Amino acid sequence: MTVSVDMGVDGTGSPVPVDLEELLATRLLVQGNSGSGKSHLLRRLLEQSAGHVQQVVIDPEGDFVTLSDRYGHLAIEAVDHSERDVARFAARIREHRASVVLSLEGLEAEGQMRCAATFLNGLFDAPRDHWYPALVVVDEAQLFAPAGGGEVAEEVRRASLSAMTNLMCRGRKRGLAGVIATQRLAKLAKNVAAEASNFLMGRTFLDIDMQRAADLLGMERRQAEAIRDLARGHFLGLGPAITRRPVAIRIGAVETSARSSSPKLTPLPQAPTEDIKDLLLAPAEPEWVPPAPPPAHAYSQPETVLEQLARSAPSPMEIEPDRDPEEVAGLVADVLRAIVEDEQSTLRSPAVLYQDFQVRCRMVGLNRPPLDLSGFVRRLSAARAGIHGDPDDDWAQALEAARALPDDMLGPFLLVARAAREGLPCPSDTDIATSYGTSSLGRVRRLMQYIESKGLFVTRVDLSGKRSITIPRLGWTTQASDG
Repeated sequence: MTVSVDMGVDGTGSPVPVDLEELLATRLLVQGNSGSGKSHLLRRLLEQSAGHVQQVVIDPEGDFVTLSDRYGHLAIEAVDHSERDVARFAARIREHRASVVLSLEGLEAEGQMRCAATFLNGLFDAPRDHWYPALVVVDEAQLFAPAGGGEVAEEVRRASLSAMTNLMCRGRKRGLAGVIATQRLAKLAKNVAAEASNFLMGRTFLDIDMQRAADLLGMERRQAEAIRDLARGHFLGLGPAITRRPVAIRIGAVETSARSSSPKLTPLPQAPTEDIKDLLLAPAEPEWVPPAPPPAHAYSQPETVLEQLARSAPSPMEIEPDRDPEEVAGLVADVLRAIVEDEQSTLRSPAVLYQDFQVRCRMVGLNRPPLDLSGFVRRLSAARAGIHGDPDDDWAQALEAARALPDDMLGPFLLVARAAREGLPCPSDTDIATSYGTSSLGRVRRLMQYIESKGLFVTRVDLSGKRSITIPRLGWTTQASDG
């Protein structure tokens, strides 16, 4: 079946079709400086060929996700997923022949390159039974196949360049037709650009880029100046899928639009100069300054505190033998909350804190605290996780899942479980350290590894470095956040 894609008109107003089957076999390179209309050209190609061939778009700026509303493309935000997820998506895309837009918006350059390499390798490594024809459009290809080293790690650069080389050199046999667009040919690796047999060259100004474009189009050096004079949206086309001789093409209109657009002039604000000056030069908001600590002599000596407790503590005869259990539970919860809110409690051992717990209970009228040391450690762990009531009441399911853990690890587990059940961001290592009663982040990492080894946690870190934790036995997952 022959399918012609209408890309626009030539200088005489005649349509310029692109043979889609020939394009799948011979690949396409689009070049043009920023503002020349490359993204418009790619959008025209995608819109006109939608429904005829599977389309896969690697989109660094998230401009092509709008295709999903009109043409049903699945938009995948890479920042929300891990590398393992991206590789799995790529395999499923080839199997089910789904048209997708992989948006890399929100990732740093290194993260974009790593994600693109993983995704392209996943497409390339699909089983032979899934080698269906697909257009693989890569915008800003110079980011993923740079001609030289940059600020990213060499390992990442090589992985990305290798994936792009595979796409353009070996992808045809696997049904993958590369369509790459770049702002500058000089910044694009030559072994990637050389594999394209079809070219659409837009406006460019630098001599080195004009010369390379002219060489690819088979133009003489003196004719290269024509590339500098091209208007926005006008391209010189050549190739077996377009025409055997260079032809000037004005790209046709599109039905969808990008989320971002070229800057437009807007009127400046008309506020009086005095108001602007007052606004810009207004003093900064006063910063909060913590109150100065009281002088050393203001603290009571330990002997004085003990004497005061002895005088204020009620005797066993003064306590009602039948106190309301809810009242007792409320007092215990208040005492635990006070201990957790004491910043120094993190540095004290459970045995020392239990003594503090007994003293505080006597101060509020509980002559016989209702918790032994083991029960106190359990309740303290829950309180550090923000659960000040009896965890056996509302958290029985989570406690049952954590039976394999020692009582002192219950705090970090419940902290994560509480965030997962309530849909909160994943706790940071610092928060987990506080719930564990330590200030060592290295100890926290070993703790998390231990809990994962028990099958209680599954930690996932996406390409932007954000962490989320799933508790498989409960089916709860935290929101992703910086760890």
